[in-house]
This record gives sequence, C-alpha cells and structure tokens, in this order.
Amino acid sequence: MSTDQGLPAIPVPVDGVGADRPPRGTLRRALRLLEVPRGRALLAVLVGTLALGCAVALAAVSAWLIARASQMPPVLLLSVATVAVRTFGIGRGVLRYCDRLVSHDVALRGMTTLRTTLYDRLAAGRADATLGLRRGDLLARVGADVDAVGDVVVRGLLPAGVALTLGVGTVTAMAFFWPPAALALALCLLLAGVVAPALTVRGARATERRAAQARADSSAAALSVLDDAGPLLVSGRLDRRLRAVREADARVAAAVDTGARPTALAAGIGTAATVLAAVAALVTGVPALRAGLLAPVELAVIVLTPLAAFEATALLPAAAVQVQRSRVAAARILALLDAADAPVVDTGDAAPAGTGGGPHVLRARDLAVGWPSRSPALTGVDLDLRPGRTVAVVGPSGIGKTTLLLTLAGLLDPRRGSVTLDGTPLRMLDDADRAAGVVVTTEDAHVFGTTVLENLRVARGDVTPDQAQEALRRVGLGTWLAGLPDGLDTLLGPDARTVSGGERRRLLLARALLAPAPLLLVDEPAEHLDPATADALVHELLDRPTGWDGSPRGVVVVTHRLAPLAAADEVLWLADGTVAARGTHQQLLEGTPGYREAVDRERVAAEPQERA
Repeated sequence: MSTDQGLPAIPVPVDGVGADRPPRGTLRRALRLLEVPRGRALLAVLVGTLALGCAVALAAVSAWLIARASQMPPVLLLSVATVAVRTFGIGRGVLRYCDRLVSHDVALRGMTTLRTTLYDRLAAGRADATLGLRRGDLLARVGADVDAVGDVVVRGLLPAGVALTLGVGTVTAMAFFWPPAALALALCLLLAGVVAPALTVRGARATERRAAQARADSSAAALSVLDDAGPLLVSGRLDRRLRAVREADARVAAAVDTGARPTALAAGIGTAATVLAAVAALVTGVPALRAGLLAPVELAVIVLTPLAAFEATALLPAAAVQVQRSRVAAARILALLDAADAPVVDTGDAAPAGTGGGPHVLRARDLAVGWPSRSPALTGVDLDLRPGRTVAVVGPSGIGKTTLLLTLAGLLDPRRGSVTLDGTPLRMLDDADRAAGVVVTTEDAHVFGTTVLENLRVARGDVTPDQAQEALRRVGLGTWLAGLPDGLDTLLGPDARTVSGGERRRLLLARALLAPAPLLLVDEPAEHLDPATADALVHELLDRPTGWDGSPRGVVVVTHRLAPLAAADEVLWLADGTVAARGTHQQLLEGTPGYREAVDRERVAAEPQERA
C-alpha cells in the first residue's frame, strides 16, 4: 500500500490482518518491544521447572515408598522417603505459587512496556495511522492485542522452556534406573511435546487469523452500540447494530470451532503418549526384573514416574495456540506502528518564497485533501489564517470539510499543495511546535470520566475555576454549569455519556478555547443544538475571535449553519470537490445562487421551530 505522500508498504493492512500468515520475525519484533529481562525469564523457567520437578519427584518417591512398604521392611527404612513425599508435596504447591508470581510479573511488566511504547509512538507518529481506524479496532489493538503478545510469555514461551528442561531432566534420571524405559519416555515426550503442538498449530493458524478480525469487528460493533445507544434507538437502527454484534460473535465462535478438531486430536495424542510411556516401561521392565537387572521397587518407579512427566507437555498444545494467536496480534500492532513511524516524503511542494507573513500565520496554497489510498475529497483550497481573522467553511455533508480541518491541523498530510505555519511546512514541524500554533477540536474528541474542571484542564493544566466558568459561559453552558450538583467538580461519565450531544460538543469547544494556541480550528460546534442556540454559538466564535487571555485568535469554523456567518471575515462555499465561491456572507448571498438557496432553505426550516 502506498500513497502520494510516500507511505511505505505495510505487510499487514492497518484495517485487518490480511489473508496471508504474518511475515517471519513478526513475533520476535514484538517480543523485543516487551523488553523482557533475560534474567527474569530464566528465573521464571527455573522456578517453573522446580515446581513440576517436585511433581515428578513426588510420583517417583511415592512409587518407591508404596512398593518398598509392601515388602514390610523396618519402619525406619521408610522414614526418609516419607519426609521426602511431604517435602515434594509442599514444595510443589509453594513453587507453583512462586512460578505464577514470577512468570506473571515478567508478562505484566512486558505488557506495560509495550503499551507505553505503543502510546508514545502513536502520539509522536503519523496521525493518519490511527485516524482511519474504527474506534473499536484501535481499542482492540492497544488492549486485547497487547495482552495477547504479553500472554505469549506466560502461556507460550515459559511453558515450552519448562517442558524442555523438565523433559531432559526426567529422561536423564530415568536412564540411571533403566535406559530402555528412558528411551521410550524420550520418544513419547517428543510425540506429546512436538507432534501434538504441531497439529494444534496447523488448525490454529487459520483460526486465529479469522478470529482476530472477528474480535476486532465485535469490539467495534459493541462500542458503537454502547456509545450511541440512545440515538440508535431513536433512529430505529439499534436492532441492526445489535445484529452486527451477534454476527461478529458468531464469526469468532465459528473460527474457534474450525480449529477444535486438530486441537482434540492433539489432546488425544498427548494422552496416548502417556499411556505408551507407561506400557513401554512395563514391557521392557518386567523381563529386566525377571533377569535380575531391576529391583521390584525400581520397576514401580519407572512405570509410575512418566505419569507425572507428561504434566509439562500437556500445556504445549495450548502454548502453540497462544504463540499463533500472539503472532497475529503482533502483526496487527506492528502494522499500526509501521504506519505511525512511516517517514514523511517531501512531495516537492515547498512553501513559496516570501510566504512567511508574520507570527502565527497558517497558509494553504492549491491544497488537495483526502485520506491516504483514496482520491482527494477536496482540491484547490487557498486559505490564510492569522490572529484576529475568522473563516467559515460550509458545504454539503461528505464533501471533505472535516478532512480539510485535519489537514490544516497537520493531522493528515496534504495530497497536493502546501500548508505552512509561519512559512514552514506543517509536515516539517514536530508535534509540540504544531500544537503551540494550531489547535483543532473535532466531533469525536474524547471527554474523560473525571470532573468538568479536569476535562477543561486537558487543554492547559493551569486553568483556574474562573477561566473555566468564563469559557463555559462563552459556549452557552453557563446555565448548565449552574445546575450541576457540584459545579466544576461534578464528575462526568465515561466519554460524557451523562450529558447530551450538544452539551458534549460545547464542552469540547470550551476546552479548545482555553488552549494556548493562537489559531483555532472548530468542526461543527453547533451540531445537536436548536437553531437559535446554534446560531448564537457560531456567532460568538466568529464575532469574538479571542483567546482565554483576551489576545486575538484566528478561527476557522466548519459549520452547517449559515445565518450567523455575517460575522465571519470570509466564507468558503464548497461544492463539487472544490471551493466554488468565497467572500463575505453578503457577497455570497448576492453573487452565488447555490449559497443563497441554502440560506433560504435554512430560514424556511427554522420558521416552524421559532413559531413553536
């Protein structure tokens, strides 16, 4: 996949996991991001081996003790074995607990490191890597996928390491008693620890690819229902969204069922290998006993010990599935990181000489905007924004107004043309410099589950209560604030689910007004508001373009409300994928029929509501 901006090819699509298996080395790359200390990993393997080693030793000593006790020797001859049974029994439980502590500590630390790295690189990387993702899919990648990569340590790699060391140790110990039984045990351990997991992986490979995408679809569908349950219910679309959730869950179940047959076969092979090891010990041990090569108690040991030795290999089919699941999750995470880290390639559209203007000047020339890998949505945009100047952008839905704002904010690269801040192309500025000059508020910006004041302090950490109240008053939320039980200290629900859509929009706008950037880009601030309130809000933004401290501020407002645009210095009327007309509100009324007709339709639609 490539774009006009020179995005490199990404082996796994950002919106899925692809039809092919993840490339070689995918899981190794992700494991390096976990930054697991080798010493901690070795300690986890050691403790796990000791825990299962106690189980094997318990089986061997118990077999010896039972067989020897049947011969009725003096009780003192059994005292050491009796103490050993107690020791290994207690040790098994204690060491198993320690194994869980150490292994989970390794995994959880790795997940924390990976998630922190992911957040840091996404925040510092290309914004279009995440802007094109469904919200639920992004949540799945930074949540479930990171957990899946971390799980490979505690559920995949460590069990494999424990099984290897325990198997070698058990076979070596058995060889001291009876080499043929040790050889048979080694072959059966290979059958249970290599062949069975290989069959499991064969079934899990396709299963996990399909299940990963289905889980992402399920997460996205469920989140959309939770976020918009009210509007969906009112519009009659809730049942359709719930069906989408059920269908995604059904695809997950179907994918899991597809891999059940190889998994069941692998489980059967593991059980058969245990039986074969015990039978082989009997078949080779009984003749040796008759020949005087083995003592009766030793025969009991070589027959019963393998029953415990296979406890480690029993975990390997599930470990193989986890490795495959983690590989698919790693591919999705790395695709996201590769897209975020993709270098920006200069298209040759450098800022023309002498366009620096003055401080805090945002300038677009012959700008074409659109999402990567898609045709440009809007072309031929020229725009100048400086403190004290206001520009309104209007046009039909879907024409690219929001995409234009994201490009002007530096969150999307231009498809063609240039966007400069004080003469420097936005793509050449780092995040801190861009944020210091331009702030954008979009309809899907996040509201945190904390107090009103702390949500406003996202824009600037030193916002005072008085400044917060003034910002809320400017956006028409003064009465709303006065009605809150704890004022600015009132807790909001997750993503502002306890407030209406219009209140949420205005809260986000108040936060943007408190930001220190001198240039403000606002997307549809009047959505979900009645016409009178909407017009008052848009008029406030355009008529008083000032920052929180009273300094002049440049404002671009994308809006569907046309009546209050007389307060704007310039209006851009978008149509047919370009700027069809521009000028003041009055100039467009007089010289642009399409704009005048839109204003008339808005006026006619508002009259019944005004009479009501």
